[in-house]
Amino acid sequence: MLTIKNLKVNYGYVNALKGVDIDIKKGKIVSILGSNGAGKTSLLKAISGLVEDKEGQIIFDEKDITNLSTEKVVSLGISHCPEGRRIFPELTVEENLKIGAYVLRKSKINLNDEFNRVYSFFPKLKERSKQVAGTLSGGEQQMLAIGRALMSKPKLLMLDEPSLGLAPIIVSEIFKIIKDINKEGTTVLLIEQNANQALKISDYSYVLELGQVVTSGISQDLLNDESIKKSYLGA
Repeated sequence: MLTIKNLKVNYGYVNALKGVDIDIKKGKIVSILGSNGAGKTSLLKAISGLVEDKEGQIIFDEKDITNLSTEKVVSLGISHCPEGRRIFPELTVEENLKIGAYVLRKSKINLNDEFNRVYSFFPKLKERSKQVAGTLSGGEQQMLAIGRALMSKPKLLMLDEPSLGLAPIIVSEIFKIIKDINKEGTTVLLIEQNANQALKISDYSYVLELGQVVTSGISQDLLNDESIKKSYLGA
């Protein structure tokens, strides 16, 4: 579904990505692990068209999307749920979700069907549909951010640190929902500092260090890898 070839991202004199190669197969969950500053968020921003100074090639569904605008990337079927949620706090839950569906405005897709689909994953959002988003709990705001990303009917859902700052019981709920979203047919690219959880729910994983892929493999194999345990799993 997504192939990244020799991707380089620069912020002035800083080389955030230094020739990254990644393949993501349709219907899978792929996780990207790495410490702060490894280049994980830059990778998602490059795919989404949010950084201009980049080299290499990004192929999605056999189309070169390397230099496409963000709106075009979303319309092709990629949705990005950013780190920090970035909801619109002054708008209601329903209004936030409606904004996520803006690329469907010219399609024949029934918007109510998309609301119902999101509410099937996040019943709490339906209960709070008229509530101002800024008054939601942290976990509910994360659910809203993921739900908003789903409203564009993505083929590929990219999640940047969905468990950040959440209580363990909410983290478990979020990861279960991510798995359910994938089972319904959505491919997921997951960036997550909770490496243990990410490896448990993903099919394949890449490890980034200082802008480069240093290892990759089947997630279950990496979960049992002693060097990965030592570096990322607290062993």
